[in-house]
Parts: sequence; C-alpha cells; structure tokens
Amino acid sequence: MALFALYGREGQGGWARIWVASAAFALYLNVFVLVAQLFAKVPALRELAPTQSEPPFAVAQLVVMAAFLWLGVTAVRRARGAAARPTV
Repeated sequence: MALFALYGREGQGGWARIWVASAAFALYLNVFVLVAQLFAKVPALRELAPTQSEPPFAVAQLVVMAAFLWLGVTAVRRARGAAARPTV
C-alpha cells in the first residue's frame, strides 16, 4: 500500500497520508520485534520476562504501541499534498 501511494499516486491528496500511516505501521512492527528480541537476548531483560508473557514485557510493548500511536497520528495529521520522495 505504501509503495502504491508513493510511486503509483505520487503521494497526491489523501495518498500522502496513506503513505505516512503505512510507513509508521511498518516501523512499529520492526520496533515490536526489536523489543521482543531484546527481552529474549539481553540477560537482565530475560530475567524480568523469561517467557515474554510477564507484566514487564507487556508494559514495554504497551509503551511502544502508545508512542507509535501518538507519533503516527501526529505524522498523518501533518501529511499534506505531495509526499517527499526518498532519494536513492
């Protein structure tokens, strides 16, 4: 969806917001996995949540989700017109 919004529709109109929302969601998923990997690999975090079903793991993921919801909503509200094309 993000690729179509950016390259197919060139981020015009509402497509800029779709692109921003898709990019924010993709980044959230990567950070979600990062937090899970940190709890699995870092000894201090592994002691707090050895099975990743304990409250410290849930709190960490909740904080990440809340931060990305706030940042994502803010970014979508600010997205207008043509989205900036990434340079390669």
